[in-house]
Amino acid sequence: MTIRIGVGQFNELTDEKLRFAAQIGATGVQMNTPKLPGETHWEEADLAALVARTREFGLTFEAIENVPVQFYDKTMLGLPGRDEQIENYAKTIRNVGAAGIPVLGYHFMPNSVWRTEKSAPGRGGAGCTAFDQALVDAAPDRDALRAFLPTGLGHQDRMPLRGPDEPISTEEEMWDNYAYFIKAVIPVAEQAGVRLALHPDDPPVPVLGGVARLFYRPEGFYKAHEIAGSSPAWALDLCLGCCSEMVGGAQNVRDLIRYFGPKGSLAYIHFRDVQGTVPNFRECFIGEGNFDPAEVMMLLHEVGFDGFLLDDHVPQMDGDTPWNHRGRAHAIGYMQGLLRMAQLARAA
Repeated sequence: MTIRIGVGQFNELTDEKLRFAAQIGATGVQMNTPKLPGETHWEEADLAALVARTREFGLTFEAIENVPVQFYDKTMLGLPGRDEQIENYAKTIRNVGAAGIPVLGYHFMPNSVWRTEKSAPGRGGAGCTAFDQALVDAAPDRDALRAFLPTGLGHQDRMPLRGPDEPISTEEEMWDNYAYFIKAVIPVAEQAGVRLALHPDDPPVPVLGGVARLFYRPEGFYKAHEIAGSSPAWALDLCLGCCSEMVGGAQNVRDLIRYFGPKGSLAYIHFRDVQGTVPNFRECFIGEGNFDPAEVMMLLHEVGFDGFLLDDHVPQMDGDTPWNHRGRAHAIGYMQGLLRMAQLARAA
């Protein structure tokens, strides 16, 4: 297969979203935490219905990114009940494979993605999300910290949150939890024909809300790959924006593509960027951030990447919808132009 472009970051498979994907020239879709029945796992029939509906619009169902946090929160934190959660996660993996979905993305962030500002002024006054560690450090209590948690994901009460003087986990404990989880589910994924795609931490900092993080620097991915025994079922959902947010900025993007691309361990790419790095960064339009998007597209071709690219977080443009159709159209069109450029350059 060759590099292709999908549309993602929605949780309901509506006619409108599918028509948008088809009209803009994408070849497939990816859903993020789809709204499906089930409090512990997903069933094959519900997943297969997503695949069939996508095909009706001439599109491919490329991947699901993320199960609900309550499916594996005890697993991430090493709490009693994690074995039952892992058994149910294995059921989901088998059902994802049986439904014909090749990739299941996941993260290892029990309290998810944080932002300290939801609409920081960007180019031309567009609204962009931003993160400033100083604001987190200055938060007076748990309620103030809760304002930085994501909205719209549900089950926020299941997301652990404590102050800096009452830690919930250490990095060593979180590595033990990750190893316990991945060693249990990788064999299931191999048998089911599903690739498990790991998302970087966002924001990429060592600790948030008392919970240690693992994937806030490139070394974490190298270690995770080794723990998984370099299994073909282990892969990355390489969010370029998260890697660009890390200390080191654009160099992280290049290094991770060069390391994992030739190994065939890049499942798909979130093509977005930021200005600045931790402890203080702001999301932005493609082409005005830390890395050169044309260089990255050429590099993906060079290392033999054959997965898909998709939109991720995008700025909120004037008159846009809550899902940011205008911002997504800009990002997808930008990617399409870069992809065609890279194809011609490689053919020359």
